[in-house]
Formats: sequence, structure tokens, C-alpha cells
Amino acid sequence: MRNYDYSEKWKKLLTPQVVGYLTSIHEYKGEQRLIANRHADVLADLVEVARIQSTESSNKIEGIYTSDDRLKKIVLDKTMPRSRNEREIAGYRDVLNTIHENNEHIPVRSTFILQLHRDLYKFENTGIGGLFKSADNIIEEKDVNGNRVVRFSPVPSWETPESIDKLCEAYNYAVNHTEADPLLLIPMFVLDFLCIHPFRDGNGRMSRLLTILLLYKSEYIVGKYISIEKLIETTKDSYYETLQESSQKWYEEENDYSPFVIYILGVIVAAYREFFERTKLIEEKRIPKPNRVAEEIRKHLGTITKKEIMENVPGVSQTTVQRTLTELTKQGKIIKIGNGRYTRYSWNWEDER
Repeated sequence: MRNYDYSEKWKKLLTPQVVGYLTSIHEYKGEQRLIANRHADVLADLVEVARIQSTESSNKIEGIYTSDDRLKKIVLDKTMPRSRNEREIAGYRDVLNTIHENNEHIPVRSTFILQLHRDLYKFENTGIGGLFKSADNIIEEKDVNGNRVVRFSPVPSWETPESIDKLCEAYNYAVNHTEADPLLLIPMFVLDFLCIHPFRDGNGRMSRLLTILLLYKSEYIVGKYISIEKLIETTKDSYYETLQESSQKWYEEENDYSPFVIYILGVIVAAYREFFERTKLIEEKRIPKPNRVAEEIRKHLGTITKKEIMENVPGVSQTTVQRTLTELTKQGKIIKIGNGRYTRYSWNWEDER
């Protein structure tokens, strides 16, 4: 069985690039705490947007979809799921809410990981929720010719329960008894979790939920306001590439964690930057909502949709956004491109000359 001891492994990751990421995140952590304390009430809109985006993106990575309208209603618990996809989305919603609201009471232990997985499938009658895999599984991918090839063979089913126990023990020991930065240990833990692949289904979504949980437990709360899952979904090619790089020679215990660690640290940095970008206008509470909409279009590179504007300018209703878009178009401040659901907008820089 693999040795999951992290006591020394993390030291190999302290390259200038990684140290630079760690330094930035440590600074962001303190700055965010000040803003969160000062504007807790105003940031409630960001929390709601992040939960919707997280639920959508983490499921989308696995090919689980529903309409935008249905997704929002399910995440806000305003309707019952109607299909298998929607039942899985509702399960993710509930586990994510549990982590956001009760993270300090969720120890990093196999029994609690099983409970979270059980809740992920609470709306499904599949019999797999909350149980480790009972048969061996493989991770496949398609080659350029469309043929399926085995990319990785996870640990066998008989070895899975003990592997997860040892993984949790190693993480808890390293966090509590070594000088290792949790920001290094978290992606190392997640990579090993994915290489174990402990469940018949839901491993990817569980890995992202565990990432949020472990960040919370180390007091990195950016995932409360900015969707870590959406940042992963929008860079999923890099996500899979670094995951593959870092899993090579995993069984021989010669794998290199650094590609995946660097990727996850980059995602966390991007989340903090997005948080500060979105809270700039909150610091100026008196800025009218139409001005906030206009500024979002002005600073956005390329074109932007109404949906993207509403996601990036929390607290502004759809009616206000539409009214502002109509007025800015009439004034010649913005350019409208296309019609219907494909409509996009861009800032008219010619108007400023």
C-alpha cells in the first residue's frame, strides 16, 4: 500500500513560483477578512451567485446539465428536481450548503467523507451513495481516433477503505504536527484522493467539495464568495493536464505533485483577485446601479452577455440591467451584437474619442 505520509513531501514543492503564490494568498486572506467583516450584509449577494455558479460548474464538468432557470430554482430550493441530472444537482447543492455552514464541525475522516457522498446522492435511489466502490474502476480517455484508452488504474476496491483512512490520518498529522502550509497539503490530499478514486461515481465532484472544505478549515474562505468550481470549469483542460502529470508514477511513489499544486494555487489566487475586483464597487456604496452595469461592460475585454453582467454585478435586478442596456445602447455608449439569447454587448470606445 502507498505511503501517504506528507511530513517531508511538501518541502520539495517550495520553488520560487510556489512560494510566490503562497505569499500572495496569505496577503489576500487578511485583506479579505477585513472586507468581509466590514460589508457582511452587502456580500450576501456574492454568496448566492457563488453557490449557483459552483453547483452549475462542478456538475457541468461531469456532463450534468439543466436549464439556467431550473438550475437557479434548484439551488435556491424553490422547486423539486425532475430528472436524474437535476437530482444530482440538488445533491451537490445540499452538500455544498453543509460545507459552507458547518465546515468547522466536519472532521477530515473517512466516515464524514462517506456521509458527504451519501448526501450527494440523497435524491437518487442508486444504492451507491455513502459507500466505497465494491468493484475495481479505471479512468479512461479517448484518443484522437475516438478509441478508449486507460489513463489510470486507481487502487483496487479491497484496498480503498484503508487507503482513505491513511490519507486522512496523513493529512491531519501534517496539518497539526508539521510546518507544512495547508495550501500545499490541500492539493496534495485532493490529488491522492482522485488517484484512490474511492467511489463508483461522484469522485470528481467530491474532490472539489473537499477542496472547498479543506480551504474553509484553514480559514481560506474565498470559496464562499467566488466559485472555485467555475474557475476550474473554465480552465478544465489545464485541470486534467496537471492532474495527469502529477499522477504519473503514483503507484511507485515517484509522482511529482507540483503541476497540480501550482494549478490549484493559481485557481485560488484567481479567486481572490476576482473577489477584490467584485468588491471594489461595494466600497463605494453610493454608486448607482446603472453606473455599476456600465462600468462592468466598460472594463470587460471583448463582448459580454446579460447573464454575465448579472453574475458580475450582484444585487442588481434583471429589470435594471435590461433597462440600463437599452439606455446605453440608445446613447451610443455600448454596441449591441446579435438578437435574442445570443445577444452580446461591447463598450463603444469610438464614442470616447
